[in-house]
Amino acid sequence: MRITIIGYGMAGARLADNLRGSGASITVIGAEKHPAYNRILLSNVVAGSMTPDDVLLHSPDWPRDNGIDLRLGVAAAEILPAEHRVVLTDGSTVDYDALVLATGSTPWIPPTDGLIEDGVLAPGVVAFRDLDDCRQIVNQAKDFGPVAVLGGGLLGLEAARGLAGRGCAVTVVHPVGHLMERQLDPAGGHVLARVLGAKGIEFRLGQLATKYLPGKGLLLDDGSVVAAGLVVVSAGARPSTELAEAAGLAVDRGVIIDDLLATSAPDVYAIGDCATHPGTVSGLVQPAWEQAAVLARRLTGEDIRYTGTPVVTRLKTRDVDLAAMGEVHVEPHDRDAEVVRLEDPSRGRYTKLVLRDDRVTGAIVLGAPDVAAAVTQLHDRGTPAPADRMALLLGRAMPAGETTDPGTLPASALICRCNTVDKGRLVGAWHAGARSFDALVSTTLAGTGCGGCRDSVCALSRWLAEQDPVTEPEKLGCNAT
Repeated sequence: MRITIIGYGMAGARLADNLRGSGASITVIGAEKHPAYNRILLSNVVAGSMTPDDVLLHSPDWPRDNGIDLRLGVAAAEILPAEHRVVLTDGSTVDYDALVLATGSTPWIPPTDGLIEDGVLAPGVVAFRDLDDCRQIVNQAKDFGPVAVLGGGLLGLEAARGLAGRGCAVTVVHPVGHLMERQLDPAGGHVLARVLGAKGIEFRLGQLATKYLPGKGLLLDDGSVVAAGLVVVSAGARPSTELAEAAGLAVDRGVIIDDLLATSAPDVYAIGDCATHPGTVSGLVQPAWEQAAVLARRLTGEDIRYTGTPVVTRLKTRDVDLAAMGEVHVEPHDRDAEVVRLEDPSRGRYTKLVLRDDRVTGAIVLGAPDVAAAVTQLHDRGTPAPADRMALLLGRAMPAGETTDPGTLPASALICRCNTVDKGRLVGAWHAGARSFDALVSTTLAGTGCGGCRDSVCALSRWLAEQDPVTEPEKLGCNAT
């Protein structure tokens, strides 16, 4: 079987990994010139805690070692569904039995006067979306001058925190009255602004940037100017659907896919940011990787369907622990739901639970990592919440029947959400030779995103060491008890 994957980002790379050893002939087309990388970790590159090489998903030898026909620096120019053929920008063609679109998304640039000059971003303006963007941001921020970030969503805040950590004076301009409005309610957004403000980030909320002033900064709609030598744009993204539309595929924001991950064209599938499925939220990594896992199994003969991904959003930035999931905008006056909320702005803590029939259907947890771990388990597994809701919000009540013993967890238990690493993968890495905490982290990347799972990885490594008479637990390099 000839499988062609258009796109060598996180979704395409994961699908190719999942298809290794299947006997299929796999061709991957990647427009960028470097290997695939973990986009979740780009904020760490901006912050300086990781290098570009640290976030690569594959080594240069990966294609050869796995029999993959990887074509870097060339893009798909046209899809011919009737002929089962793809035409590339270098004039070559690739025939397929199954075609997978993993084309991702492109940054949305707001219509602020001056941001775009002659069809490209003006000098001093950089989008925050890919590895090359990170390099530009780091290079231009070396003089520690003032930086303006357009966008107070997830990526914008991660970029702002990374730049502030480098010593830059950072101002975030956001048109909505509170931060991360998709994942947070107003109260949670205001507490988050207070937390980040204490780390040197200023905010101009509920204001529009009307004009970019090169070398000066941004003119806002109230007539004030935000001084900035560099403007970082992180105002959202749009699915890359041009190829699909030109080929006549059905598109509604993204390429429309069903539970088989199939598009409207025969033998053409789509996964990741470019796809639209009713059971998931686009633009996040976890659904893309779950879609890649399901599609790999389907393409190798299994009868399996993708029914959606419950998403937990985490802000992956230093010294800030935030998790949001499900119904976050339900308010206490909603008679169909139970809403419990605890606010402690001066200490940077905010927790909110939304429950229906004793099940957690939504939550915001800021500044309380132990609470976030317990609530996430309840949300993911659909188990009843403890009757003492306040004890849960204070981190004093674990889910009923829950245990922290790693030995009782199934292999499919997700340990690291940022990098979609389950217990089975960590155990496999251990038996393959990664017999320390640091080795498990470097091999699987578990714990390198938001860092919220590092204690769980540490506990699992200690449990593995206890089963292995050769390894001494005290030499694991972590402090789990």
